[in-house]
Amino acid sequence: MTRTRLVVLMVLSSLSFSVLAHGQLDRISIPAGTPEDQALTAISNEPDAQKKLAMYQDFLQKFSANPAAVAYGNWQISQAYQSAGDLQKALEYGDKALAGSPHNLDILVSQTGIAQQLKDDTKVMDYSTQGGELYNSIAKQSKPEGMSDTEFAQRIDDEKTASKSSYEFLEAAAFNAIADEPNATKRMADIERFTPTFPNSRFQVQVASYAMMTLSELKDTPRLLSYGEKTLVTDPNNLPALLLLATTYVDDPKPGSLPKAITYSQKAIESAKADAPNADRSRKVSAGVAHATIGYAYMKQDKTASAIPELKSASALLKGLDDQQYAIAMYRLGFAYAKLNKVSEARDVLQEAVKISGPVQQPAQDLLAKVNAARAKGR
Repeated sequence: MTRTRLVVLMVLSSLSFSVLAHGQLDRISIPAGTPEDQALTAISNEPDAQKKLAMYQDFLQKFSANPAAVAYGNWQISQAYQSAGDLQKALEYGDKALAGSPHNLDILVSQTGIAQQLKDDTKVMDYSTQGGELYNSIAKQSKPEGMSDTEFAQRIDDEKTASKSSYEFLEAAAFNAIADEPNATKRMADIERFTPTFPNSRFQVQVASYAMMTLSELKDTPRLLSYGEKTLVTDPNNLPALLLLATTYVDDPKPGSLPKAITYSQKAIESAKADAPNADRSRKVSAGVAHATIGYAYMKQDKTASAIPELKSASALLKGLDDQQYAIAMYRLGFAYAKLNKVSEARDVLQEAVKISGPVQQPAQDLLAKVNAARAKGR
């Protein structure tokens, strides 16, 4: 009979730890009644934390020839240091435990938690993706000789079910590391690790949004367009993807880009359903940005008269919800009016735009000055 010291999936029949076949998870098991088991029982009965830590150190030395005991001892020391608040030591001993039991999902979950406490997102991503790959490998293990297909399928299903909560914890930890990463290059590298490790993730919509935002920051237009269009293959109504493609194509000088910007904007408007009774702020802002993008595309096509209704719709949707996007829409509307020599309308619109602090304020002021000069000259 054995006493299992970690929650795991695959049973080892002997005291010593062994590396399992590809696709299987490690388990540490200590047979009851052995000297190792007796020593661990004595340690667990010790109420003093410092004495317990010293006993674990003695345990490591005494049973250094037993890989299972060493891996387990290091993991327990890691947890002791974590409880004491010495997170660097906790991580150090957790890594030692992981070196002895590299396919152990429980240790990886523990290490991820410690890394989160340290706010070390690089480590969080390392441990999380390693754990995610382990979980995925469950389905890739070879069927044991003599086992029926039905029995093997059931075993795989049971193993995945038993590890699902750990997988979901690691998935969430990796996603949060992406969300916390301020450096665009590093964030994109994390996204590229996350996507294959956590396929069909519950966070896939948010991850796609971060990916496109990041590629936009990096000014990597070809990758951005490719990523956005791939996203729409699996999720045709993905609003962030539609908007980012629209706003990227509208500034892309290549032939055919402006019609694509208009098409994606129109799809974004349909997807946002901003006129629905339950439409929230995000959907209304998205529709407003889409209308503004269509108006801007029409202006670039010298269809200024067609641009004005779109920009007016954009302004109506954005007012009071997003000052910066509202300012952009109003500036473009003022420009359109000015281009059609409707100086009074242009003046009224631009006077509204110049009230909003931000990157559009100065261009709006400059254009307003020109409009006022033209208006005075025309009197």
